[in-house]
Amino acid sequence: MNLSSSAPTPRSPGLASRIGNFIDRTFQYWTIAPLVITLLLLVAYPSVQLLRMSVSEVDIVKGQTVWTFVGAKHLETALQDPVVPVAFKNTLVFVIAVVIIETILSLLISILVSRSHHLVGLYRTVLLIPLLVPPIAIGTMWRLMYDYNYGFINQALALIGIAGPTWTASPKLAMPSIILVDLWHWTSFMFLIILAGLESQPVELNEAARVDGATETQILRYITLPLLRPTLVTAVMLRTIFAFKVFDEIFLLTGGGPGTATEVISLYIYKVFSGQFRLGYASFLALALALIISVFVIFYRRLAQRTTA
Repeated sequence: MNLSSSAPTPRSPGLASRIGNFIDRTFQYWTIAPLVITLLLLVAYPSVQLLRMSVSEVDIVKGQTVWTFVGAKHLETALQDPVVPVAFKNTLVFVIAVVIIETILSLLISILVSRSHHLVGLYRTVLLIPLLVPPIAIGTMWRLMYDYNYGFINQALALIGIAGPTWTASPKLAMPSIILVDLWHWTSFMFLIILAGLESQPVELNEAARVDGATETQILRYITLPLLRPTLVTAVMLRTIFAFKVFDEIFLLTGGGPGTATEVISLYIYKVFSGQFRLGYASFLALALALIISVFVIFYRRLAQRTTA
């Protein structure tokens, strides 16, 4: 009797094996799928609705929403609206002023705190307090301080024989008064980011420069600031975005007045939307503001790429 041994023939992979291989190959996509779905629901859909509203007239008739396509009608309305150029101008003035001043102030404060060896924790805590206070509380607090008759600022000036002005009722002082409030509130934000950038720099570079005889000014100019450029660009970009969307402080302090001296585009969008109930026109202005902010973001991103290259 001849016994012949033959090797077992391999079995073809089953359904469970194929499913397992598919999951292994696509695991990275499954892990980010919840995030992508969430972004689509929270970002993409509202953005599409905003774009749709910006080219439509939206009315509420008998409890139902009626959409009417109007094309570029809102663009024509914006070009003829006398408040729009004033609001955009005030917004740009506000953004440029607060971003430049807050960047300089926060940079100086961050350098001083990072080089301090005493009460560093106290300095950080005190400087971060304004960032922890809600904007509504800040607006109310400064409104009381700016009061012509009973405000702390005018009472302090009266002690030295100076008659305090009407801070938020003067066309010339209203915008600087709001800028001052914003400096008090948001400098802490810039300080936090810049200080983190300073503390992440390698200490060995500064020590090596001191050994080679470099002064503190030279270390700051040729080592600290060049290494800090990416952090500065990021901080300025974020602050620019937030400054374009300023609303709470102006709404509580001046309401856009006196006249249109402090009328910014975000406040005007609110008035068009809530006061005039022109949903389509307000959406168009909001979309225009988003596009302007996008231009600044693109500029900052390219600047950041140049600094890291």
